[in-house]
Amino acid sequence: MSRRGLDEDDVRIRPGRGKSRPRSKDRPSHDNAGQGFVVAVDRGRFTLVLGTPSDPGVEIYAVKARELGRKGVVVGDRVAVVGDLSGATDTLARVVRVEPRFTALRRSADDDDPIERVLVANADQLVLVTALANPEPRPRMIDRVLVAAYDSGLSPLLVLTKSDLESADWLLELYGALDVPHIVTRRDEAGDIDIEPLRAMLTGRVSVLLGHSGVGKSTLVNALVPNADRAIGRVNDVTGRGRHTSTSAVALQLPAGGWVIDTPGVRSFGLAHVDPQRVIKAFPDLEAGTEGCPRGCTHDEVECALDLWAAQGHAGSGGAARLESLRRLLRSRAGTEDAHAEGIAAANDTNTERG
Repeated sequence: MSRRGLDEDDVRIRPGRGKSRPRSKDRPSHDNAGQGFVVAVDRGRFTLVLGTPSDPGVEIYAVKARELGRKGVVVGDRVAVVGDLSGATDTLARVVRVEPRFTALRRSADDDDPIERVLVANADQLVLVTALANPEPRPRMIDRVLVAAYDSGLSPLLVLTKSDLESADWLLELYGALDVPHIVTRRDEAGDIDIEPLRAMLTGRVSVLLGHSGVGKSTLVNALVPNADRAIGRVNDVTGRGRHTSTSAVALQLPAGGWVIDTPGVRSFGLAHVDPQRVIKAFPDLEAGTEGCPRGCTHDEVECALDLWAAQGHAGSGGAARLESLRRLLRSRAGTEDAHAEGIAAANDTNTERG
């Protein structure tokens, strides 16, 4: 039969290659999903502990469900999980929902990068570990991490290691006005570290440990958590920098309760995402004084109302020192060199006195 003799009755419709039934937009609610929190992330696989950090259960492994799309999952996230929750060998569950985060420690690659990256979720304390020597402390880095802590709503704790090599006095004086809790550790003649003061500050809390490579972070974790087996590196004699030994964040349970989240060593901490107003909220004795500031005030200029507020004693007898410390943090957040110069000057003055 020629084509001219064909009509619509002679046309054969082939079925589509896809599913014949259109895909439903409805998604399961997963109301009966189990609850857990993420303790490790490794190339798309998640290690979870069912329950809550204060009441942990069995450890399981999971992958991210397709319905989550590109939503990130990080250590510390509270998640809803379905599938095999027995924790038996070769079983795999699915993370179907990430619960709202009440804190999130963020950083950007540098100060010009507007994209923020969440490092850890739902911690309530940020423990900044800094060595007093080998490698040398970097005050500007300390300032930046403190800004990130205040911005994220985390309580900061400063841990100064290797005080058997250098004194901690000058660094504690530099941050005295901020009232940041601190612990100073040292090795005794046997090479042991008294870990009990730090353990007392961590028990019952979810704490994230942050610091440069080589400052002794993994050493502290191994002392706090038996069988943690975190690799310990050495400091390069030429560069003064430590070698990265922790390659990914991991949450470890403390014997007396609470969790520590060990993170890889960092060498920079971008703060492009930080709003200065959120930092000031961590200084309630100064925040009230900003009501008289002009719109868009950076709190480091002539018209700033905080100078008069501190001079009139509204922030207490140490108000002027706290205001200067706050401004040092804000200058560090802005990427200026003032904070770095102050820290180096303080270190040089102290070293001159020692010499």
